[in-house]
Amino acid sequence: MYSRQHPPTTDDVLGFFTKLSNWGRWGLDDQLGTLNLITPEARLRGIAAARHGISVSCAWDVATATDSTTRDTEVQHFPPEEHRWGGVNEKVRYDCHDAAFTHLDAVSHIFWDGKFYNAREVVDVVDAEGGIKFGSVNVASAGLMTRGVLLDIPKARGVDWLELGEPIFPEDLAAAEERQNVVVQSGDAVLLRTGYDRMRRETDRRISGIDGQPGWHAACLPWLRERDVAYVGCDTGQDTLPSGYDTIPLPIHTVGQSAMGLWLIDHCDLYECAQTAERLQQWDFLLSAAPIRFEATSGSAVNPIATF
Repeated sequence: MYSRQHPPTTDDVLGFFTKLSNWGRWGLDDQLGTLNLITPEARLRGIAAARHGISVSCAWDVATATDSTTRDTEVQHFPPEEHRWGGVNEKVRYDCHDAAFTHLDAVSHIFWDGKFYNAREVVDVVDAEGGIKFGSVNVASAGLMTRGVLLDIPKARGVDWLELGEPIFPEDLAAAEERQNVVVQSGDAVLLRTGYDRMRRETDRRISGIDGQPGWHAACLPWLRERDVAYVGCDTGQDTLPSGYDTIPLPIHTVGQSAMGLWLIDHCDLYECAQTAERLQQWDFLLSAAPIRFEATSGSAVNPIATF
């Protein structure tokens, strides 16, 4: 077991591409990757976790007039000459994988050595004009509904939040499970809380490329594979930055997506989810999310909902 005292070396992480691979596990034509782990039994376990009927959003509001998004709003009158009946229409354009909003990464988002999940070559996945041809977000059109488990790392460590650049190791996951009396099972989704949601609210400090971000350390990749996690969400962009691996700067994204077929929800807002879990003393819930059914795209804005 890797740990803070014994993190994986670069060679170890490179070995994860083979050791943790799910290529062919569900057939070489499979595009769902770890979403295959959301079986009927996993869904029913998630439904059973909704014991209070309380729902909270795990997404940030999207500002629609920024460098990441553009919005054109138009007031329309029908017919134009009468001005009695009318409406409003918007045209919104956004960057699918920007840190400004909560979004889903399909398995067509990240490749390594020219290959995506299930050994698909870049030329077989991406068409500059036609878009994504394999592993697009719309293969998840039935939604990502299963039992969700919040692992609140700041609470387990007794701090308000993790500092920018601070990594999370398997022993942190174990400590959160023990404190919360919950065990992540096959087909579950894991929401990893670093406390960035609180940091952002109270200090207005933001994630930056210079200061990095807290998140999963590469040492957690075997844990994710062993637990057969269906997908993960995080209140940052998943990978701790800097990752400590110059060769593989984003190991959670790179190994997770290209080798394991792991779907990711980046930049969640887990503040209300954590408060509700603490108040109810319940850290599992029905977690549901669904991408917009865009054809041929590698990502989509999503609004994950936790129902306790």
